[in-house]
Amino acid sequence: MLKSQLARRLGSQDAAGDILQEAYLRLQRMGSVGAVRHPRTYLYRVALNIAADLRRSEQRRLARSEVELLLRLENDELDPERVAASRSSLRSLVQALDELPPRRRAIFVAVRLEGRPHAEIAARFGISTRYLERELKLALEHCRDRLEINLSQTFRSTPPEPSMK
Repeated sequence: MLKSQLARRLGSQDAAGDILQEAYLRLQRMGSVGAVRHPRTYLYRVALNIAADLRRSEQRRLARSEVELLLRLENDELDPERVAASRSSLRSLVQALDELPPRRRAIFVAVRLEGRPHAEIAARFGISTRYLERELKLALEHCRDRLEINLSQTFRSTPPEPSMK
């Protein structure tokens, strides 16, 4: 009965069996746990905790495809053509930032590079967060124009769908 209840919760009879076996082994290692009022409920809770622990540990592991992607990226980064293109883009970005008014540049750096909260930056410059967002938008647009990047193509894989209204 406990195994079937656990199987419904976990979605698999095999997983339920494995988890119950692990729960049994853990409880055996613990020795005496003292008086337990509801042993079935206690065992069920132990089993659910073990399942949660296993799920968390599996989420931390990279899948084979993710490892292969990282290895490909590492090899791509060593490509001299990509290195040269990246350096050129970085020089263009630095030049674009140098062209910005000092406050706008400082806002851009604080938000995008330092990761500071908008409210903190706005207070530092004595402006509203809305005005800060406007300044940041202008800085981003300037950099995009200088780097000739179309942000909608960079962040979308498909074109936006037309509105039905």
